[in-house]
Amino acid sequence: MLRVIDTETCGLQGGVVEVASVDIEGGRIVNPMSDLVRPDRPISHQAMAIHKITEDMVADKPWIEEIIPRYHGSSYYVAHNASFDSRMLPDMPGEWICTVKLARRLWPGIKYSNMGLYKSLKLEVETPPGLHHHRALFDCYITAALLIRIMDESGWTPDQMVTITGRPALVSTMMFGKYRGKKIEEIAQDDPGYLRWMLNNIKELTPDLRMTLRHYLEAE
Repeated sequence: MLRVIDTETCGLQGGVVEVASVDIEGGRIVNPMSDLVRPDRPISHQAMAIHKITEDMVADKPWIEEIIPRYHGSSYYVAHNASFDSRMLPDMPGEWICTVKLARRLWPGIKYSNMGLYKSLKLEVETPPGLHHHRALFDCYITAALLIRIMDESGWTPDQMVTITGRPALVSTMMFGKYRGKKIEEIAQDDPGYLRWMLNNIKELTPDLRMTLRHYLEAE
């Protein structure tokens, strides 16, 4: 059994406001779970505009430490950009699998956002009624459909997917900040000082992004 998990947060620095999961068993999506969470910090306006979860919606909800034990119980946790979700959550007793890394390995040269892959691969999945993209349970269904396609096309076992997830991989596109959506190779040519500033000042950079910035800065 593979458990697909997703979080919505107060911003890139943390503060979980929602967690959800679905399980994949025998190629089927089963056992949906979701909880709103009282965060440990204010929700940023930018994050609220994306997931539409307000302070009032989470003011009386349990803390993540109270909720997370019911999401335990799988040997494998799957997330789209697993380095982010694994950082946001308390330690999970299992191995992590990242669908972004798997998709980059399997289909080079396309857009790797969750909905970008959903559209380009023409995935079909019945999502929960009343939810939208950037609500955790909705995104779990999209990621689960993506993972099923990845496994069907690649034949990878869960342990092989864990191994691929653990390998550093170059990131092609900046996903946040003033150059969001721009190729990192182009940023390195046009504004290398900005990439050096990121390396020196943003502690929360993922290992993949940190390696990518160093790669392109060394190639100057």
